[in-house]
Amino acid sequence: MAFEFKFPDVGEGIHEGKIVKWLVKEGDDVKADQALAEVETDKAIVEIPAPQDGKISRITHKEGDTIKVGEVLATFEGDATEAASSKTEEEKPVEEAPAKKESTGVVGALEATAAGVMKAPSLEQSGAVFGDQGGTKSKDPAKKESKVKDESTGGIGVVKKGFKQVKKFDFFGYIDRVPYDGIRKAIGDQMVKSMFTIPHVTHTDLADVTDLFELRQKEKVKAEKDGIKLTFLPYFVKAVVAALQNHKFLNSSLDEEEGVIILKKYFNIGIAVDTEAGLMVPVIKGADQKSILDIAKEIAGLAEKARSRKLNPMDMKGGTFTITNIGSAKSGWFATPVINHPEAAILGTGMIQDMAVPIDGKVEIRKMLPLSVAFDHRVLDGAEAARFTNTIKEQLENPKLLQQTKK
Repeated sequence: MAFEFKFPDVGEGIHEGKIVKWLVKEGDDVKADQALAEVETDKAIVEIPAPQDGKISRITHKEGDTIKVGEVLATFEGDATEAASSKTEEEKPVEEAPAKKESTGVVGALEATAAGVMKAPSLEQSGAVFGDQGGTKSKDPAKKESKVKDESTGGIGVVKKGFKQVKKFDFFGYIDRVPYDGIRKAIGDQMVKSMFTIPHVTHTDLADVTDLFELRQKEKVKAEKDGIKLTFLPYFVKAVVAALQNHKFLNSSLDEEEGVIILKKYFNIGIAVDTEAGLMVPVIKGADQKSILDIAKEIAGLAEKARSRKLNPMDMKGGTFTITNIGSAKSGWFATPVINHPEAAILGTGMIQDMAVPIDGKVEIRKMLPLSVAFDHRVLDGAEAARFTNTIKEQLENPKLLQQTKK
């Protein structure tokens, strides 16, 4: 009897995923834990490993399809040693168990799936339909044809129920349609949640980073010899940590249900990374315990994982404060960044620019960095946000202070 391997519950509240790439084909012999497919969830792209040794007799979904938790992903030939108990336990729900370690969370869920204990409504029961942009095929062959009005021509066309008409133009001309799903939808949902939950206020200022600019130029050459790309961002991280240590309410979150502000005594700094799939925010854990070069190496590694969609969900969890480096796009001064809910604040750093600045009665050309601190006005007031920003400025304008932190 063939063994049906179902798309597992990979945790993190994920209920479905899009098949990006099949790594095997029908007829292939595979080994247990061998990667079968790459699946995009609203968190990242994950590799789905085989639950056992065997031959793939059937692949049930093609690349680009969306598959829900519990639907059959692939079928193995012959009896499944792992699924021997599935006949008696098939109707039982999956119980979550703590992962042995961070990297085995998916494997743990797969083991439960291999036991055959996961069940979900079939496509026919759920009414799910699949197809391309030109129309989505119904799984029910018994559905009858009906007449509908073709709004683009004013005529009457015959289409089958269950098909969806998708226009390639509107009243003014031709258009393209880009799916709003995966990472982009996850970002949108998070932004809506943040904006409708948190009363945002943004405080702005300028920091004179002329000395920091010169220091970074010197240190950059040394770092390159060790294979490290040293940007300004690690210095921003250290300045933020120093400011958070002195202004603890910006390193917090509000628990509305409990009616308490949770002050975090650890410093995990999220770094917004621009990727083709959208903005992702991996987190530098324990930033207060790391040197500038350590942070530089970690940022580079996490950014590469983000752009290649290889981030582990845990890479994006646990943040206490976020930095979004607007200036990395070589454009932009000030901004009104959206707070990464449930955090209490976020820093936006603009592009460093030469500006004429009056100093001791003289005008000098200095390198100035725009700072934008958006904060949760329920948790703190503008005066505290201003003091926090002043501390960041003090750190950046006196880079020796940054070098006094842990090496």
